[in-house]
Amino acid sequence: MATRAQPGPFRPAGSAGAEALATGGAASAGGPGRPGSLQDETLGVASVPSQWRGVQGTRRETKSCQTASIATAEASVQTRKHADAEVQTEVPAPVSARTVAQHDSPRLAAFLRRVEAMVIRELNKNWQSHAFDGFEVNWTEQQPTVTCLHTLGYPPAQGQGLHVTSVSWNTTGSVVACAYGRLDDGDWSTLKSFVCAWNLDRRGLNPQQPSAVVEAPSAVMCLAFHPTQPSHVAGGLYSGEVLVWDVSHPEDPLLWRTGLTDDTHTDPVYQVVWLPEPRHSHRFQVLSVATDGKVLLWQGGGAGQLQLTEGFALVVQQLPRNTKLKKVASRSSVPWQQKRPPSRGCLALCPCGPRHGSPSLPMVVPSTLNLFLSAGTDGHIHLYSMLQAQPLASLQLSHKYLFAVRWSPVRPLVFAAASGEGDVQLFDLQKSSQKPTVSIKQTQDDSPVYCLEFNRQQTQLLAAGDAKGTVKVWQLSTEFTEQGPRETEDLEQLAAEVAT
Repeated sequence: MATRAQPGPFRPAGSAGAEALATGGAASAGGPGRPGSLQDETLGVASVPSQWRGVQGTRRETKSCQTASIATAEASVQTRKHADAEVQTEVPAPVSARTVAQHDSPRLAAFLRRVEAMVIRELNKNWQSHAFDGFEVNWTEQQPTVTCLHTLGYPPAQGQGLHVTSVSWNTTGSVVACAYGRLDDGDWSTLKSFVCAWNLDRRGLNPQQPSAVVEAPSAVMCLAFHPTQPSHVAGGLYSGEVLVWDVSHPEDPLLWRTGLTDDTHTDPVYQVVWLPEPRHSHRFQVLSVATDGKVLLWQGGGAGQLQLTEGFALVVQQLPRNTKLKKVASRSSVPWQQKRPPSRGCLALCPCGPRHGSPSLPMVVPSTLNLFLSAGTDGHIHLYSMLQAQPLASLQLSHKYLFAVRWSPVRPLVFAAASGEGDVQLFDLQKSSQKPTVSIKQTQDDSPVYCLEFNRQQTQLLAAGDAKGTVKVWQLSTEFTEQGPRETEDLEQLAAEVAT
């Protein structure tokens, strides 16, 4: 609380106050130099008016905001007309029982007895007729032309310039596999390769990304799927090894291998085939053919090894005297036998390649006939009978090599050939025995087609591999997949006619 001070003279700061502080007391009223007690002094209130508030007060403004008035209205809807409707079925009329006509039973029985013998005779004739032998009802849509369904490839293999040397369909007909290798000049001994498989029934199929890729230590020259195991495939290598893979386990696919020993092949393997064991038809062995003149039979054993069970070798002295050999081709083989009595037959597998003038290639023999086809580097297709040495018929298909020929699995009169001019030729002997029925252009730059294979489950499909590293799956027209009556007999008759 402030007290009012007695009026007195105003002194500047630092005079009497300073003296009092210097002497330890306050200056007395008697004058300077005299000690005296401190006295309260009340000063007048001084006020300084604020100029800022005045300036701000003159600038004060008052503002307000109000929305515009909202217009409102009322409305109503009322129907003006209405109607009622009803539906009623009519009363059903009662169904009266129909009167069955009365037949003369004695006369009907007499008629049946009179025609019985004739009807039985005609039924027996129909039962013994072969007019519809081999005929199967086909409910699939008719395919008038040959079209390309898929163009498959593996870019890393194609980037190395590898060829598709073999193709094979698995037992379900849904997976096609190809072997990558080389069929031209070059150093193949250190060349690594691949086996690729595509599941054509898989949703979202990528033609450039196989469903399974298996790396091989050497160029793969041939391939064959297991007859009952859809994922097991055998392959023959340029190094002479035979391997069996399980493509359903691409991270560790190797099941068995032969290794490289004195008992194995020393030359490239150009054919592998699965054969049933004699006493166990559900168990299979692998037969391999190489250009070292050996045919070897392998069986899967423990520790991932293929064990040799039997072997055959080419002996020139056992060949017929009328057999003319210009030289022993390094990629061909002819029927021979050793270690078995000659009376038990011979093996006719003829793999070859393009470099050494080989006369024949892998051939397929219809199971009910003694006929087989061969195709080779002379550009000819030869129709042979196993009962005679000379060909029954010859057809010049190309001026370059022919690398493969295959019988159709459903039509005995149809076969396909792969040419060195980039074509796949389809023949129907029922139409012509001198020229192909259809010629399919596989490669646009005339690169060779090295291999082909029919699909035994989906018989309208044909796979062919070429030197560009591409596998094309062709859908055949209906004329090549629907068997006519008595085609087997017609083929036998054709063979008999050309033999005479």
